[in-house]
This record gives sequence, C-alpha cells and structure tokens, in this order.
Amino acid sequence: MTDALPYPSAGLFRRFAALVYDSLLLVALSMAYSAIAVLINVLIQGSPAEGQRVEWGYWRYPLFIGWVLIMMGFYGLFWRRFGQTLGMRAWRLKLVTESGGTPGWRECWLRCLLACLSFAAFGLGYFWRWLDPEKATFHDRFSGTRVMLLPKDKN
Repeated sequence: MTDALPYPSAGLFRRFAALVYDSLLLVALSMAYSAIAVLINVLIQGSPAEGQRVEWGYWRYPLFIGWVLIMMGFYGLFWRRFGQTLGMRAWRLKLVTESGGTPGWRECWLRCLLACLSFAAFGLGYFWRWLDPEKATFHDRFSGTRVMLLPKDKN
C-alpha cells in the first residue's frame, strides 16, 4: 500500500528525537494554558489565602480536557498545514497519508489518540514497527498515515 511513498519510513530514534524537540514546545504551551486558567480562576474566585492552593472543584475535568485538546491541536495544526511539526522538521520527518498526500483532520485526530495509546502501553505501539512488514508503528497503521524520512538538502 505504501508503494506510492517516495521516501523510506522513519526510524524510532528519529521519531523519539522529534518528540523530545516537540515536548519543549508542548511544555511552553502547557505553561501558557495553565497561566491563563489560573488567572481566570483567580479573577472568578479571588486569590487564595497565602500558603493555600488554588481550588478548582469540578472545573479540573474540563480544564484537563481543554489541555488535551490544546496538545492534540498543536499536532493537528502542524500536520495539516505543513505535514510536520518543528521537531519533525529538525529531524527531516514528514507525515503523509498512505497515498502520499496531506493527512486530513480525521487522520490527525485518530493518530494523536492512537499515539497516546502506543506510548501509554510502555511504547509497544512504537516498537510494533519492528514487526510490521511496511515498518509502520501501531498508530501509523491504524490512522492510515506514515512518517517518512526526507532526504538531506543538497546545499
């Protein structure tokens, strides 16, 4: 099925290296999201007494869901617009569909969810690549996407 792809499948080291690069951006996004959430909470409830924690109540669940959506949105926006995140660009990786095109929102969201499962299962979804005949990870295979290794620039 991936005969249409012009470049080879990316290895695990490069995938994890790109993930580390992207995690730095995700930490910054998380901090900004948290700062905005705390600011709104303090504006609504007032400042807690010195030494006390900010109380979230039942708002912690929608806040967590919002944070997850921010993280998935980061990947979705980069994958839909450029086919790669900044970390993927640094390591010459590009996400494409099985036919070599730009992934749609459905593939991006599905890939995010399945990649979380792959990672949460002690990385087994990533190591699936070693057993797959097309060198696809679990989330590659079931989201209909592939991560290709791009050639070096000739500059």
